[in-house]
Amino acid sequence: MSMQKPGLPKGMRDFGPDKMAKRNFIFSAIRTTFEKFGYQPLETPSMENLSVLTGKYGDEGDQLLFKVLNSGDYLAKTSQDDYDAGSKQLLHKISEKGLKYDLTVPFARYVVMNRHELTFPFKRYQIQPVWRADRPQKGRYREFYQCDADVIGTNSLICEMEIVLMINEVFDKLGIENYDIKVNNRKILAGITEAIGEADKLSELCTSIDKLDKIGKQGVIDELGSRSFASAAINALEPFLNIEGDNDQKLKTIKTLLADAASGLEGISEFEEILNYLAQFGIKNHHIAFDPMLARGLSYYTGTILEVKSNDVKIGSLSGGGRYDDLTGVFGMPGISGIGFSFGVDRIYDVMDTLGLFPEEAIISTTALVTNFERKTEPYALKVLSELRNAQIKSEIYPEPAKLKKQMNYADKKNIPYVLLVGEDEMESQLVTLKNMQTGQQTKITISEGIEILAKH
Repeated sequence: MSMQKPGLPKGMRDFGPDKMAKRNFIFSAIRTTFEKFGYQPLETPSMENLSVLTGKYGDEGDQLLFKVLNSGDYLAKTSQDDYDAGSKQLLHKISEKGLKYDLTVPFARYVVMNRHELTFPFKRYQIQPVWRADRPQKGRYREFYQCDADVIGTNSLICEMEIVLMINEVFDKLGIENYDIKVNNRKILAGITEAIGEADKLSELCTSIDKLDKIGKQGVIDELGSRSFASAAINALEPFLNIEGDNDQKLKTIKTLLADAASGLEGISEFEEILNYLAQFGIKNHHIAFDPMLARGLSYYTGTILEVKSNDVKIGSLSGGGRYDDLTGVFGMPGISGIGFSFGVDRIYDVMDTLGLFPEEAIISTTALVTNFERKTEPYALKVLSELRNAQIKSEIYPEPAKLKKQMNYADKKNIPYVLLVGEDEMESQLVTLKNMQTGQQTKITISEGIEILAKH
């Protein structure tokens, strides 16, 4: 066999130990918060039946599904006619499964399949990779993790408030301080379409204003024109595009603008109720920024929608979600309301990396290295190692006898903060020499004194 150069498929990544330590720091902050709020873990398989996935993400989403070929002779059931009819016709004969595109649709499938065993409202969290056959670019990958939390089976706005609290808590744990939780409501957007006289064009309006950040106000106006919005309607939209001020001022303006739009007023009062709930928790800064132009592209949202943006680093949203009234309807279980949101771990990672927010202890894998100089001292070195580990200290021994310099180099490169030098002297006196790798300081102490110092680390 000729030597081949190894490589990765486009849009896929390895995460080495250093990156993994930082990612696990983020995952752990998210997981502990979800569990503290009563969410239970769930995992669904990486593959779903294509029938479960197609038609749930819009036409664009269907294009981005990774299809999996049937096992064995996958062409056996096809004929020349299928080839002539093209790939769409051929697809369902050669592929019945696909990699999951998000965690929400599999969650809806799970709820419907297990509805008789579940306790409603059902609160679950899920941290798993998803796959999209997208064009890879900066910050966009074909395999990435999603961290979702959903509660399904209740309309209560307490759920909305708790999502805000969870976002606050996770970012607090991660040290991210300067961010906004942009909040809007699909009912407010529906109210806007009513107020401008285009009540049946909610999804077109949402698709266009979802690009506001990218194409600007003029770009949105041009696009709505091309989507056959009447020019009177586009003029009537202008004041909505120009709403400014803090939350109270924006609310005041939009109440006036939506005075005659029933659904809009309903959305506004839902938003105010969420603020009232938060006030009862006495948080000084809940980071909410009311944004009546927030749309979020996904069509299944029906109530509150939210998106989190960093104010320090220019990057997409760090988290987002919303309320849906009929997620399980497509699987034959209609009329169940729920709300969900997810954290974008890759983007959170980039923000923390850019701002230098990963604490030293998040990156250290081993706290102490026990040296190994010669066969004679090895038994004592192993005794020291076993005592360290019994005290729950992350520790390792250099596996073969070697020169001191080599072992110190190893500790340095692995970012190990302490080395326990164990030679003949130490063996005879039953002590250890503890070296602090940052200061270079060395002290001869008993094993239990050493453990006390290391435990503090």
